[in-house]
Amino acid sequence: MNPHVSVVTVGVRDLEVTYAFYAARLGWTPLQYVPEEVLFFQVNHGLVLSFFRADHLAAEAGPLGDIRDAPFTLGHNVESPADVDAVLAKAAGAGGQITAPGSQMSWGGYSGYFTDPDGVRWEVCCNPGLTVGTSGQVTLAVLGPDMSG
Repeated sequence: MNPHVSVVTVGVRDLEVTYAFYAARLGWTPLQYVPEEVLFFQVNHGLVLSFFRADHLAAEAGPLGDIRDAPFTLGHNVESPADVDAVLAKAAGAGGQITAPGSQMSWGGYSGYFTDPDGVRWEVCCNPGLTVGTSGQVTLAVLGPDMSG
């Protein structure tokens, strides 16, 4: 696994409150916002901070614990679904625990989740709609019917 982080996802109770805080109050410019689903901000060269409804995150990644503990995942994007499965297998072989096997997602990508020995949750994802240009600019394309807006 190439050691890098491309997406940090934080589970939140109320996405609209989160949007109001970061976008309306702090003036951050969303990279993409899907009400009631997900909110993305580019925060560095090739790095996205994502806020996802905690109940939806738990449905994808497995139980997250008490929402007051600010559940989050670290995202590692790879080139193909086969790469997702290979990284998950490598993580499991290294002592990680698979919390959600690789699977096709409703938004058009493929992802799975594992935790490291300390319980830090990683999403390994093939997202064909996420590209990073040479300048570090992230582009997100809408891929599936559930992510329109």
